Amino acid sequence: MKSKEKQRSVVHGRSAGPSRRDILQTGMAALSALTARAATPLHPAPPNFLFIICDQLHFDTLSAYGNPYVHTPNLDRLIRRGTSFRQSHSADPVCCPARSSLVTGRMASETSVTCNGLDQVKSMGLPETSVRWNQGRIIPAIPNMGQWFRQYGYETVYCGKWHLPNNWAPNELEGFTVLPVGGGEGSLVDPFTARASAAYLQTRTGRSPFLLVSSLLEPHDICYWAIYDEDLTPRELATPELENLLPALPPNHLSRPPAPRILDACEFTKFSELQWRLYLYCYYRQVEMLDAQFGRILDALEASPYADNTIVVFTSDHGEGAARHMHVQKWYPYDEALKVPLVISCPRQIECGYEDLNHLVSGVDIISTMCDYAGVPAPPHARGYSLRPLLEHKNVEWRDFIAAEGQVGGRVIRTAQYKYVRYKDDPVEQLFDMEADPWETRNLYADSRYTSIATAHRKLLEEWESKLMVF
Repeated sequence: MKSKEKQRSVVHGRSAGPSRRDILQTGMAALSALTARAATPLHPAPPNFLFIICDQLHFDTLSAYGNPYVHTPNLDRLIRRGTSFRQSHSADPVCCPARSSLVTGRMASETSVTCNGLDQVKSMGLPETSVRWNQGRIIPAIPNMGQWFRQYGYETVYCGKWHLPNNWAPNELEGFTVLPVGGGEGSLVDPFTARASAAYLQTRTGRSPFLLVSSLLEPHDICYWAIYDEDLTPRELATPELENLLPALPPNHLSRPPAPRILDACEFTKFSELQWRLYLYCYYRQVEMLDAQFGRILDALEASPYADNTIVVFTSDHGEGAARHMHVQKWYPYDEALKVPLVISCPRQIECGYEDLNHLVSGVDIISTMCDYAGVPAPPHARGYSLRPLLEHKNVEWRDFIAAEGQVGGRVIRTAQYKYVRYKDDPVEQLFDMEADPWETRNLYADSRYTSIATAHRKLLEEWESKLMVF
């Protein structure tokens, strides 16, 4: 629209030149445009990553997911500001194998870290074969996350539990600058890990993008209840009022579907019903201990200059038996050990408070997702998919199944409706209809009505295994 001054000139039938005010306004507009152009980079800065791993967190043990027995305000905060994948699975529900997959994007049978026997893990715990990559430099054939991102200009920092190779919490680690915190139980070491991670976020001055991995131990301390049950497990309540606070046992607590021999050996029969409920009660308290230290790290990020350009990824290496199928700890192909929380958050980039209920995702997807957001290629032969299209709600074809390993010879194929389980040299296989039987109480494998479904899943497993690069 013309200014009033120009309108008046036109009415009187003569063309007026620009006024002094017009010249000033035009000059200021041009200067503002130049300033904005200079301040806006041609290419947006690559994001930072804060990858927080915990140990042995059951997939629905958070108050945001409706658990009435636990209070997790800090993890709930991340869930509200990010996207949750409710069909997230560990690549191998055991500490060392799962962690080798998280930091490489490869299956445990490929990394050679197939069990927790630390004496069997050599060097990085990864194959020593090397390839030439990135302008002739030599790196491992299966680089860890720090080695990979460091090549692309990232400042890579690790703090907390590593468990690969013979290091519980290392002072030195290939590919990372380590914030040393010492070792011990989660109740002792997690506060040091959280404080060191927070201090890094509050004091760093580097201009490079960063990848900070903060690895917390809780609620892993619940393991000691089973290991030292005679000494640690109460036989009676310290106070009668506590009974009203004890969680109810899950509906599949006594379920014993036909299973391979190795799973039968995992049942824990030493606890009474009261002890089982106490076990769950204390487990939830350890989840709350995790939440407190997680909150310390999240607070530091949100108060830092990096809050708006840092992608937060939170997950667990594996789940917890949590009294399902009379199980404690991990190891199992059942959901109590195999399914884990996975939450990804970043302001203005990832939808807040969204739950993806259907897409099957795995721990091997995390490094590929980070690479996609960082604008760098995924490591060679990475098995995962980038979750970015799902996070951005793009219409993309997705995988039909995920595969998991366990206890060296165990294999799981999980499709949208079914879970198929097979262990090497064991005649008993398992097939569960996860829609009709989410508590995994009925093994359908021997039912002739499901023969074709079992055969199809066995074929999926054989095709998947044929593509693995096992050294």
